[in-house]
This record gives sequence, structure tokens and C-alpha cells, in this order.
Amino acid sequence: MESFTIPAPTDASIILTYRCPMRCQMCNIWKNPTNKSEEIKAQDLQTLPKLKFINLTGGEPFIREDLSDIVEECYKHTKRIVISTSGWFEDRVIALAKKFPHVGIRISIEGLSEKNDELRGHAGGFDKGLRTLLRLKDMGLKDIGFGCTVSNHNSKDMLALYQLSKTMNMEFATAAFHNSYYFHKDDNVITNKQEVCDDFKQLIEWQLKEKHPKSWFRAWFNMGLINYIEGNRRMLPCEAGSANFFIDPWGEVYPCNGLEEKYWKKSMGNIHDKSFTEIWESEKAQAVRTQVRSCPKNCWMVGTASPVMHKYIKYPMKWALRNKCRSIMGKCVCIEPKWCDVGQDPRQGDLKKR
Repeated sequence: MESFTIPAPTDASIILTYRCPMRCQMCNIWKNPTNKSEEIKAQDLQTLPKLKFINLTGGEPFIREDLSDIVEECYKHTKRIVISTSGWFEDRVIALAKKFPHVGIRISIEGLSEKNDELRGHAGGFDKGLRTLLRLKDMGLKDIGFGCTVSNHNSKDMLALYQLSKTMNMEFATAAFHNSYYFHKDDNVITNKQEVCDDFKQLIEWQLKEKHPKSWFRAWFNMGLINYIEGNRRMLPCEAGSANFFIDPWGEVYPCNGLEEKYWKKSMGNIHDKSFTEIWESEKAQAVRTQVRSCPKNCWMVGTASPVMHKYIKYPMKWALRNKCRSIMGKCVCIEPKWCDVGQDPRQGDLKKR
């Protein structure tokens, strides 16, 4: 067994359910719902360690009638919780926000009204999501915003959503669709790469004009999405299973949600069987970490990108400062995704070598 120090995780994503009212084209979770009686409960999370951040996701988290109990338990382990939701259960979102006014809410919206409802397969989804955000803002919640997953069909709408988020003074998070066991998809491939990458470049230019440094780092993250779409190896290493972990609705602890059976997929253990610490420090978990070190997938999702961006901050910082200066001087931003050598296995995140 390869020997290395057991890391302390900082970030967790907890998949509360695979039940979902949406019918998204880029995600087949809704075709593979969990049984309500089998889903993890608040008491199953009691052995979680202290963490910097917990994301509660699904499926649709607000389909869970006991979500308040889960949030209450998670606040014993972290100061920051963000819930990813479609906003479909509008009144439930508002009720939870009244009880937990510091909670973060990201509503997944894939475009303006027509495009969003087409991609998410549910008429009225855009209106519900937007209305929920407006109600949350009126309540005084600060940590709220849009989450947009870019595919072949909505990069132009992504730019419109960004502009809308700025006028509403809300957060704007981006992603590109991926294939994985989690999404139950293996055919998510961006075919109009040039158009999508050009739209991401426009977004990056806009983000670098903003005053807040957080937006400059988001610009670097979006450059990582361009890099992913172009099929290049990850700009920073993946430390899934070390810096972060996922727990699925049945209690299995995975390093990430980007695994695919055709490459590999291994659990670190189940929280129904052992405490989280026992799982995290087990030989099984160490074996998973070893496999992550040479995982070929070049995923670039916030759950695994954010922790390493913080750890190796000098790379995005140097790029952000240099290009912020270029933006101020009216020059074009240098969008040149570069692999950052921090001693990682060169096979990791490089499907071209597969």
C-alpha cells in the first residue's frame, strides 16, 4: 500500500436524494430515483468532522420533508451550507430560509425562460426559480444566486443570465455538463466547442471588469471549463477523497461525483456501517486516494476544483492579477489554459493518454 499522510477534508457534498421533479436533458437522475425510505437521515451525519463547507444537493433537496433536520445537523459541522435546488418547491425554500437566514441557496437555471424550461423539461421552471430568488432577496438573504450548467444549447443564454445576476446583485456560478455515474449520463459531449468557448471567453472578460477579486478567480475557474471542453488535462490536480468527499443517498462515501464505471468507481465506505473517521482513515479510503492520483478523467467541477484552487492559490492569483491589469488597460485577456505542475502524477486528468 502506498503510504502518505491522511488528510483532513475541508469540503463535503451530500447527495440527499435522487428524486427530482425536473426532467433535465443533461442529467438522468430523475429516471433513477431513490426510495424515500432508503435515503440517509440527519442522524446518519452525526459523525461528520468539522468542515469549511457543505453543499447539499440531489436530485432535488427540497423534495425531502426532513431537510430542516438535515441542515440543523450540518450546521454542527460547518459554518457555511449551500443548497443546490431547482427552486420548484418555492414555499419550502422560503420556509427553510426563514429558519436558517445564513444558508446559501443556488437555483439552477439553464437559460432564459424558454431555453430553461426546454432543457429542464418542466414548463414554468424559470418563473418559479426567478420568483424564489426575488423572494429570498427581499427577505435579506445574502448568499443567493444562479447556477448555470452549459451544454450545446445555452451558452448564449448563460451570458444573459450573468447580466441578469449582476443587475440583481446575486452570485453567478457556472458549470459544463459532464458524464458520470451521478448524472447517469455517458453522452454529454459539447460539439459546438468554438461557440461555447467563445461565450466563456466573453464571460471571463466581463468578470475581470468587476471590482471584487472573487469574480477574478471565477474567471480563472471558467478558463478551466474552456480547458475541459477542449479536452485538455486538468489545470490543477484533483485531490478528491483528500480535500473533499461526496456522500450518496445510501450513505456511501465517494471521493467525487465524476466517477464512471468504465474508468473506475470505488466507495471509501458506508456511514451506516462505520463512523466517518473510521471510514476516512481506513485502508479502503487510502486505496481510493491512490487511485484518484492517476484518475484519467479531466473533470472540472466546482466540488473538486474549488479546494485545490484555494490550496494552490498562487496559480489562479498570478493569472487573475495579470489579467485584471490587462482589463484595466483595455487589453484583451490572455486566455491560455496551462497545466500547473505541483508534483501530481502526469497521468491524472489526462484522457488523451488513456
